[in-house]
Amino acid sequence: MKIIQRHYLKEFLKLFFIILIGISTILSLIDLVNKIDDFMQHNPPIADVLLYSASNMPGYMVYLMPMATLISSLFITGQAGRMKETTAIKAAGGSIKRLMMPFIYTGLFLSLAGFLLSEFIVPHLSANARRIQDSITKNKGSITFKEGTAWFRTGDHIVKIDLYMPDKGVINGISIFKIEAFALTKRIEARSAEWKPVLGSDTSKRGVWYLNDVTEYDIATGKTTKHKGLQSEVIDPPDILNKGIQRPDEMTLRELYSYTRKLESSGMKNIKLTVDINSRISFPLINIVMIVLGIALASRTDMGSGLVTSAIAIFISLLYWLGYTSFLSMGYTGLLDPVIAAWIVPLIFGAAAFYMYKNIPE
Repeated sequence: MKIIQRHYLKEFLKLFFIILIGISTILSLIDLVNKIDDFMQHNPPIADVLLYSASNMPGYMVYLMPMATLISSLFITGQAGRMKETTAIKAAGGSIKRLMMPFIYTGLFLSLAGFLLSEFIVPHLSANARRIQDSITKNKGSITFKEGTAWFRTGDHIVKIDLYMPDKGVINGISIFKIEAFALTKRIEARSAEWKPVLGSDTSKRGVWYLNDVTEYDIATGKTTKHKGLQSEVIDPPDILNKGIQRPDEMTLRELYSYTRKLESSGMKNIKLTVDINSRISFPLINIVMIVLGIALASRTDMGSGLVTSAIAIFISLLYWLGYTSFLSMGYTGLLDPVIAAWIVPLIFGAAAFYMYKNIPE
């Protein structure tokens, strides 16, 4: 039995990695082709272009893992059925469930691997891909953005923003440092700032930031001045800040949670981030579900040729992805509780898969 299990598992892993790496490479190259016109006009080094494409691959791999596990488990189990191998094993007193137990352990491992990949590798490489893209297109922003806190330099000023809420056009906690002759000459602290469009003239058409509860420190004279409100043209406009903002796929789970807590402490609630936190945990678990579902389906029916098997697997994967993204969208808009939106489809598929696996005919 162990020899057969090792053989099946080896074939499963071989097919799994061929599908995963192959399709991820194709999707990464498609993304590169879509941007190639923007890249080529800047004559970038070929190494940077290839590194950009490679940095996107792990992100595609995370999303493709469920489909790859389903196709591989369906194909390997279905092939064993077509070759009457499972029939011979059952006739000899063997158990299909016991035969496929290593696949269950492999599914658990792949779920853990998917989570670790999305938590520790994808955020870093996604941010790296954006840095390479900005470098190639000469869009070298000076903003350092982390968990809602931003640092950037404009002219002879250095600006620190404690929390930026792009959806509201609001900043909480602003520190502005004026540097002259390599020395700090002035510091401005403000409780908050609000972006207000101004249409009065060509120079102010886009708008300005209005600081609230401002304290101005003149380092040279030691004078302190307080203002109820103060207009500032030092802080970049929202469209510039938005380009530097850290996207959820560039954050780890800890950073997403920390950012959410900062928003909540400021009286803001970002439902989308709460959904993203839950989906970061729920999505990798579908790998074990897809393996169990593949084994259960192939053990019950004649899957036919490899082409038919692939078509069935792709259809189920698309069905899952459509349902999953639809419920996430309802969570983003507030129609569903964030926890329900991220977990309902994986739980439904999981319940169906393990019910079918439990009732595999022996």
